[in-house]
Parts: sequence; C-alpha cells; structure tokens
Amino acid sequence: MTEYAEWAAPIATMIAAIMTASNLGARMTGFGFVVFTVGSIAWTAFGMATNQTSLIAANGFLTVVNLIGVWRWLGRQSTYEEGGRSARVASHHSSAPSLFTANGLPGMAIEDCYGKRIGKVVEALLECRTGKVRHVVIASTAGIGLEEHLRAIPASTISFGADRARLRISATEFAKIAPLDGGDWSEIGYRR
Repeated sequence: MTEYAEWAAPIATMIAAIMTASNLGARMTGFGFVVFTVGSIAWTAFGMATNQTSLIAANGFLTVVNLIGVWRWLGRQSTYEEGGRSARVASHHSSAPSLFTANGLPGMAIEDCYGKRIGKVVEALLECRTGKVRHVVIASTAGIGLEEHLRAIPASTISFGADRARLRISATEFAKIAPLDGGDWSEIGYRR
C-alpha cells in the first residue's frame, strides 16, 4: 500500500497542477481539483504509513481545500459557463444580435482586416460610465514565438464574433501601434 501511495501522490499532484494551470475552463479546472483530492488523500495515506504527522496534517487540510475546489469549479462555475454557452448557441439561431460571454474574450483569436491571425485577446477594459468595452488588449508574438507584445486597441476598431474578433485595420497598421509597457497600462485610460 505504501509504495502505491508513494507513487500515486506525486503523479496525481503533477497531473492536477497541469490541469488547473492550463486554464481550459471550469470543467477541466474542476477535474483538476478531483485529481488534487486523490493526490492529497494518497499523501495522507503515505504520511500515516510512515508516521509523518506534518504530512498528514497538511494534506488533511489540502483535501478539504481541494473538495471546496471541486464544488466551486465543477458545481457553481461550471453552471455559470454552461448558462453563458447556451445563450451564445441560442443567439446563433435567433434574429437577435449574436451573444458571447465576457469571460470568453480572453483567449479569443483576433485577425486583421484580411483574416490573418495576429494574436489573441488578453483583456477587455470597460468604461465605468457606460459599461461598454472601450479598449481590448491584444497579445501578439514575435520572433520564434517567445517574445510577446501587448497593444491596446480601441473596441470601436474591432468587430466581435462568437469565436473570434476581427480588426478593421491590417496587420501592418496593428504592428505600428506602440506596445504597452509590461504591467503598466495606465496610459490606456488617457487615450481617446
């Protein structure tokens, strides 16, 4: 039993870490917490078999935290995402404007006016007074894909679709926009 727990615990923990870190949606994150729970139970069993009180205490606590993660991500958040997904799908079949969820913006592919993919949306900035999306921050890669540039684009220059967004400018014009300075986006608030 000890040898199974000794191998199952780290393997489950590593797999769960990959599942949750990939940020592939509520269901995947929820199942990541299920695997984390298996790992923390295996660590607790290993701690009991080897008389390691601190390992038992830490992983007993982590089992409770992981079960809360399962409830949160497979229960509540998954329900929210499913509701948004059903609204998006229904809007494709109606005469009303197409809908997509706001949390669907980050990661959404973005193309230039000719359909050439230039990057992905990483954030949307809403105007406090109106609640409308004012700017969209787009990440594009350079070189061999290791260098990332962030640019803030006025939302008025973007056409949003359910699965992707399209700029009303070319990739060349996009590249001429000055990249943002890392984590300081304060200048966006002053752009008009």
